[in-house]
Amino acid sequence: MSKEKSLYRAWIEAARPKTLPASVSPVIVGCALAYKEGVFQWQPAILCLLVALFAQIASNFANDYFDFRKGADTEERLGPERAVASGWITPGSMLKGTFISLGLACLCGLGLVWLSGWELLLVGVAIAVAVLAYSAGPYPLAYIGLGDVCVLLFYGIIPVCFTYYVQAHSFSTLTFLLSLATGFLSINILVVNNYRDYIQDARAGKRTTIVLFGRTFGRYFYLLNGALAFLFTSPLLHTDSYWKILLFILYIVLFILTWCQLVKREGKSLNKTLGDTARNVFIYAVLLVVLLL
Repeated sequence: MSKEKSLYRAWIEAARPKTLPASVSPVIVGCALAYKEGVFQWQPAILCLLVALFAQIASNFANDYFDFRKGADTEERLGPERAVASGWITPGSMLKGTFISLGLACLCGLGLVWLSGWELLLVGVAIAVAVLAYSAGPYPLAYIGLGDVCVLLFYGIIPVCFTYYVQAHSFSTLTFLLSLATGFLSINILVVNNYRDYIQDARAGKRTTIVLFGRTFGRYFYLLNGALAFLFTSPLLHTDSYWKILLFILYIVLFILTWCQLVKREGKSLNKTLGDTARNVFIYAVLLVVLLL
């Protein structure tokens, strides 16, 4: 394998492609809501998707860099290998990659400002700050138990509501409810990650909710997030279309099977559960498209 090819693969690994459905899913939901209301527009929809993808990649790069600097990524790491800690990419290059990705997200965001109004600047600033504040600064959010709140906001409420807003130029109650549902399911990706790494995180002073409240809490927290997501989806199930209800029940079965993996597995085997949880978020978004359309 050539050095150039190895470096290319290192950057792909650092972008954490298995987690990217978490950024695509809320945009899909927001677009489906806009389509249902007859206000769907391709240009803002594509820009929202690009903002979400570039922002998450920037967040993943920043997490790779700052976790290495703070000592959270060590040889005892159970998750997928990290590019900086493994020596594949230099810290300086990873920091540059973070700002390039964030810059691309901001550039796409400026397109949304031009199409939809200056008020989106505030949303863009909030996203940019969150990308860096999650792992960086004197009080990184991921290290003080606020990672779950960030996921709810930036992988649920903000992307769903504002993907809808830039097309409809308004908000709706249903949009807010489905943004909460998407956000709570996305939190479970972080729950699995922190559940797997709780010993290493505790040693590094990373006070995730699992470190603060324990692994038993993590198991029930995963279930609670799913229950809340199902609750906020229930307005879509007031229908005589029994096949829609059947699809929803099948999804619940899939969710429970993934939760059983969390309960039974340990160590590196939880990496598959992490991937399955991210997959479930995407499947849920597709299910919402079916229920809405």
